[in-house]
Amino acid sequence: MPERAHKIFNILTLNQISPVGLGCFPANHYLVGNEIVNPDAILVRSHDMQTMDIPNSVIAIGRAGAGTNNIPVKDMSLRGVPVFNTPGANANAVKELVLAGMLLASRNLIPALQFVDELRGDDTVLHKQTEKGKKQFSGIELPGRTLGIIGLGKIGKLVADAAIELGMKVIGYDPNITIDAAWRLSAAVKKAQSIEELLRCSDFITLHVPLLDATRQLINEDSVKNMKQGTTLLNFSRDGIIDEDAVLAGIDNKKIKYYVCDFPTHKLLHHNAVITLPHLGASTLEAEENCAVMVVNQLMDYLQNGNITNTVNFPDVVMDRESPYRVAVANANAPNLLGQISTNMAKTGLNIHNMTNKSRGEMAYTLVDVDSPAPQETIDNISRISGVLMARYLPVLTE
Repeated sequence: MPERAHKIFNILTLNQISPVGLGCFPANHYLVGNEIVNPDAILVRSHDMQTMDIPNSVIAIGRAGAGTNNIPVKDMSLRGVPVFNTPGANANAVKELVLAGMLLASRNLIPALQFVDELRGDDTVLHKQTEKGKKQFSGIELPGRTLGIIGLGKIGKLVADAAIELGMKVIGYDPNITIDAAWRLSAAVKKAQSIEELLRCSDFITLHVPLLDATRQLINEDSVKNMKQGTTLLNFSRDGIIDEDAVLAGIDNKKIKYYVCDFPTHKLLHHNAVITLPHLGASTLEAEENCAVMVVNQLMDYLQNGNITNTVNFPDVVMDRESPYRVAVANANAPNLLGQISTNMAKTGLNIHNMTNKSRGEMAYTLVDVDSPAPQETIDNISRISGVLMARYLPVLTE
């Protein structure tokens, strides 16, 4: 009779998570709440975990969104804790906001709204003031204009498709584009060979890259110099990707007509050529539900089967179960660790049925299906191997 386990996983929520997502947790195996003690996993949206005392019981963190700047990823990596996110789950919401931003800028809608808000008088006076003042808000139409997209992942792809449907020309730049993303991209998207080429060609520029050391202040003084006169710059990615001083200087010298972003700062407030929204990129009911469902399913697959999909610190490792007995090992990417893991299993009579191992930078991850139950002694011995960060035994759960 195959060994099965009745395990209760404790999930701590640090923010309000969509009930649709939380409803994916089966009640017979998961206890979920915002006052959980010694959680196995944490679900978070925007809560700042950087200074949080994260319990040693935590073996996974799930971020219902794409950015993980609020999570101490490096510290979690040293503990062998994968940090999951949900890239693409809010892609449509962000795409729609990019389109809204382009329309706000191209038709001068914000100053037009402010103008109307300040009108006073009866209908006759209002009509005269409107007809007299509307000329100053004359804008441009999008068809035939060129949209430059930096970052061609799921959001960039949707933005490109929508812009093409609107009759725009699209040029894209992404040196790290995956093969799958390249296949999904429309043939109508011109591939820029450099950021400089994209900047020179674009009437509108939109940013869809993560905030990394390589992308910090990607738009800087030199970038702005390469832009066309009167460019509209849109940033619904992360505030650190642009140098605010360089952008404001670009506005002053007319290189940039509008800067549209989702990140209010003191420097940007009350500037006539800056349209700043209160971080609305993923603020739709649908996006919140999509993110919650996606991250919950990823967490469950990891907790129950050891599979990893969409983390920011470990490789994607998914292996179909061929045995009810599975061992999962998170370890440093170092020589001979796989051999030591196998040796320890052999010492206790475990026969390896199937195995997969992948690495990502300094981190590696191994899944092993064995033909018989793994003794706790084996798991303890593997955990003591130098370079092993976490070892878990994962028998199939009872219904």
